[in-house]
Amino acid sequence: MKKIILLFISFLMLQATAQSTFTAQQWQDDLKFLQHTVHKDYPFLFKKVTSEAFDAAVEKLHKQIPNLAQHEISIGFARIIGMFKYGHTRMGWHGNPTALRQFPVNLYRFSDGVYVQGVHKDYSQALGAKVLRVGNMSVEEALKAVYPVVPVENEQFFKAYGFLYLMSPEVLHAQGVVSELSDQLELTLEKEGKTFKTTFEVLPAGKMPPRTYGYIQTSDEWLDVRASGETPLYLKQLDKIYYYEYLPDSKTVYVRQSQIQDDPTEPIPAFYTRVFDFIEKNDVQRLVLDVRLNGGGNNYKNKAVVTRIIESKKINQVGNFVVVLGRRTFSACQNLVNELDNYTNAVFVGEPTGENINFYGDNNEVILPNTKTPVYLSFAWWQDKPQWENDDWLAPHIAIDMSFEEYKTNKDPVLEAALSFDDSDFVLDPMQYMTELYTSGQQEKLATEVPKMVRDPRYKFFNFEGELNEAGYNSIQRGDPQTAIAIFTFITQLFPESANAWDSLAEGYLEAGDKEKATEYYQKALKMDPDGPTGKNASGMLRKIEVGSH
Repeated sequence: MKKIILLFISFLMLQATAQSTFTAQQWQDDLKFLQHTVHKDYPFLFKKVTSEAFDAAVEKLHKQIPNLAQHEISIGFARIIGMFKYGHTRMGWHGNPTALRQFPVNLYRFSDGVYVQGVHKDYSQALGAKVLRVGNMSVEEALKAVYPVVPVENEQFFKAYGFLYLMSPEVLHAQGVVSELSDQLELTLEKEGKTFKTTFEVLPAGKMPPRTYGYIQTSDEWLDVRASGETPLYLKQLDKIYYYEYLPDSKTVYVRQSQIQDDPTEPIPAFYTRVFDFIEKNDVQRLVLDVRLNGGGNNYKNKAVVTRIIESKKINQVGNFVVVLGRRTFSACQNLVNELDNYTNAVFVGEPTGENINFYGDNNEVILPNTKTPVYLSFAWWQDKPQWENDDWLAPHIAIDMSFEEYKTNKDPVLEAALSFDDSDFVLDPMQYMTELYTSGQQEKLATEVPKMVRDPRYKFFNFEGELNEAGYNSIQRGDPQTAIAIFTFITQLFPESANAWDSLAEGYLEAGDKEKATEYYQKALKMDPDGPTGKNASGMLRKIEVGSH
């Protein structure tokens, strides 16, 4: 089924009234209608939240409604829907009786903090400043407070879209970041070694900062902190959905595609025919496909991209095809990168995607009967990979962050990593590499190389502990506890502060019949995590050992 680009970030709303035009009973009836609709028609959405937790949250809000202002009720509904944690399942703000107004500033999280990327010219003093506090809260506390309102698919999704909610006075008040609903917001900022405060006036309802793919660009009224001069390739020609450029120094064709839609001037198949004609007729050694800004569209249009790459013997080789991912890689573009991961020799660089690998996508609009509040509930499950390969996101092989200074000075470390990739000094599949070292008897190399990889920031999204732990338990299931003990011991050497590592090692010894060692390591795990789930498991296992039930 055709996919629709995520439109929830369009905060064009009706003007909010000073007080609710609906009764508490009408809101409560709409809440019950929503609850009934979910249970009746969308019970499959209870994947990340239980129906019991959902119903409990509904009952809590139902009781609170008579004492809440209209915007607090609407935000409460958003919290309820946000519990499903799928980006396509969301509150509708266009046509909502509550307006989520916006302050005239665009914030962005770089590797070294949250900064003012763009701002209205009336607040030019704030441009490029690091954000320390929102009202009286630290910026991190404020983000944590608004988090439940956002339909957070994963942490990358929140990085991409959470600031839209943080910069709304209605959300700030409803979530307790500020004590009163106000048209003004004070930010505490830091710039050039000095700390100062700036107070922003909210924009009229229906008005938003003019963002393009998440960034404000310099215009007559708005300012971008980026220095004038050469524009990075990923921000060039943003009036086009896609374009390509040849980089002769690296013999690379660079493509930026920022939607899965046809550009009005050239459909996707024609564009990629032109790209690959150039590749075949010229001295090209590498293709970089940049989809870090791509929020999706129609995933049936991915075929023309994937098939051309598969067909190209010149490009479809490890190191010759690099894909740039980012926090805004979402929806139909998640389908695209899944397919590229499945069927090509793509190397992924950048940040993880903003979508789960398998996810609920396409949604139906449900209009609540009394308040006419629009709610969007997903009905289509998209599964490009086996369930055991599902994850919060598609992670890059090579993790690269961008600092504020790099953005400000038009540097692009992500593209630099893509252009300089050399598989001779990088392991694309760490688990396979570790397995080969172990099975070939190269224990000394395993003991020296893997700790280096664990510390290497390029591998920061590879879950060394989790993958090794799974391998250990697979050994137990095969009836080989000694191999499991060797793996679990290795994990404790890599992650000595992990209670789970010691808990797993205890289980390995227990399976091998060594209750003394099992007891020692369960006690260690319990001491490290006395009140957490690992400690609870360790405590239970110790009781079983004591009574001889294991």
